[in-house]
Amino acid sequence: MGFIEHLKPVFWEQGDPSRGIYGYRFNFRRIWKLTVWLTLAVTIIPLVVMTVIDYRVSKAAMESEILLRTSRLVSNTRRSVFYFLNERMTAIDFVIQNDSYRSLKNQDRLEQVLAHLKKSFGGFLDLGVIDSRGIQITYAGPYALTGRQYKEADWFKEVVQKGIYLSDVFLGYRNVPHMVIAVKHESRSEGFYVLRATVDMNRLNNLLIDLEVGGDGDAFLINRQGVLQTPSRNHGSVLGQIELEVPPYSEHSQVRQILQYTQGPLVIGYAYIAPDTPFILMIVKEKDRLMGSWKKSRTQMLGFLAGSVLVIVLVILGGSTYLVNQIYLADKRRLMAVHQMEYANKMASLGRMSAGVAHEINNPLAIISEKAGLMRDLLVMDQKCRNDPKLVGLIDSVLAAVDRCSDITRRLLSFARHSGAAPKELDLEDVVREVLGFVGKEAEYRCLDVTVEKADDVPAIVSDRGRLQEIFLNLINNAFAAVDDGGRMAISIERYDEDKVMLDFADDGHGIPKEDLERIYEPFFSTRIGKGGTGLGLSITYGLVQELGGSLSVKSQVGKGTTFTIVLPARLERSESDQEGTNPCGKTDSSPLEAVNESSARR
Repeated sequence: MGFIEHLKPVFWEQGDPSRGIYGYRFNFRRIWKLTVWLTLAVTIIPLVVMTVIDYRVSKAAMESEILLRTSRLVSNTRRSVFYFLNERMTAIDFVIQNDSYRSLKNQDRLEQVLAHLKKSFGGFLDLGVIDSRGIQITYAGPYALTGRQYKEADWFKEVVQKGIYLSDVFLGYRNVPHMVIAVKHESRSEGFYVLRATVDMNRLNNLLIDLEVGGDGDAFLINRQGVLQTPSRNHGSVLGQIELEVPPYSEHSQVRQILQYTQGPLVIGYAYIAPDTPFILMIVKEKDRLMGSWKKSRTQMLGFLAGSVLVIVLVILGGSTYLVNQIYLADKRRLMAVHQMEYANKMASLGRMSAGVAHEINNPLAIISEKAGLMRDLLVMDQKCRNDPKLVGLIDSVLAAVDRCSDITRRLLSFARHSGAAPKELDLEDVVREVLGFVGKEAEYRCLDVTVEKADDVPAIVSDRGRLQEIFLNLINNAFAAVDDGGRMAISIERYDEDKVMLDFADDGHGIPKEDLERIYEPFFSTRIGKGGTGLGLSITYGLVQELGGSLSVKSQVGKGTTFTIVLPARLERSESDQEGTNPCGKTDSSPLEAVNESSARR
């Protein structure tokens, strides 16, 4: 805690309210905060914006590069698979066109042709000749398939209809996944026959397995029903149903992304090998692994941003604190000089006013009192008039009126001298009734019922009489303005706790709308603008209560009335600012308008 207190600048706890209605301009916390936030905004926001833009651009570029590479890989692999299959289909077509039916029916010749195909092209397992009845009359290969009947086989029906047929992978008689190429040839003497070759799937599988896919990718073939034609590392074995959706037909290679998948987002490239083949090439990559290098760059970029922001914040905080601190110290020196000038002018004005009041009011009152006393003495000495109650009563009325005028003058001078008064022990009820003396005639004229109640346990407090008078007068005037003729105002004084007392000023007037309650302490805000209101009364009152170390709150309901509650400390602690404004004679220099600074700053 001590370390934090040591870091606080000297202006942080400044509470000097003696700056008039423009005091908000000298709220150094506010100046410091505005300086810090504005400087941070103009430095950090562009940095963050540029980082976000770079983040998105680099991510989009990386994703675009991934999609481009995937598309290129799909296109190249598609051509390789197509050439692999087309080369073997062309070879079988060449054999059936070059050799006669009689030659291919010869077992030795068929085995010789198979040997040449394996040597020249590779990727063939066996050859067979099937007649028009669907019976395999000649077979060369590792299985005993001579005499097998294929008339009802799907591939036989397809080749009879189309002339050439490339099957998808199936089990067949051998119960092993395989793929066949069949070519039909018309014979004048025998009708037609079919040359059927089985493709070595290992050659095709190795072609896909050897691909450098990246990102733990996978390359495989499926048919148009989504059945795997080659093994997949992540999506099942041959003749298994793939979990992914079969992509729609397209003449060109396509790449798309699947962001929601059990294993994470995927990048899928696909291509239909050819319109007359059942195969679809699929290349599937894990996007997170492909974005690994970008994520490392992102971490470095965010780390650089965080470090830069930290350095900027520290520099701005230090620089702003130093500059505002220097402004605060210069302002303190300026205020000391201004206060000395204000004090001299104020004392001169108060002296002139006091002299004028004493000369213009007290002297005539003294003369009236003296003459009335002389008249009374003469009446007493006169035997005829001594017992005339009417004359004695008239003279007593004159003397009572003089005493009343003296009391009013005394209260007026006491109220005017409060700026130079020091805190004294006060009875709050006496202060309230003294203030009510100024407005008693208005209350009497408007038939207002004003009551003052004080609890028995309320102690005397040590406070500034003049400031309390102004606070009470403002609240009473506001209450009188709010109530109609014949209205009621109740002032109650109670003990709040051991160290505080509470005063309630309640009226049954028009009340304050809810939307205005939060603004009533703002300088120049008034609901009576144009009707004699200036909008400064409550602002000044709020500031004065704060100066006395108290608090002011309000409760109001439209049409039912308003209650202002003041909580004051039993003993006023003089602040450093009060001590700085004290002249050598012990009098303080302050103004009721100082409260506007406090109110404006809080808003």
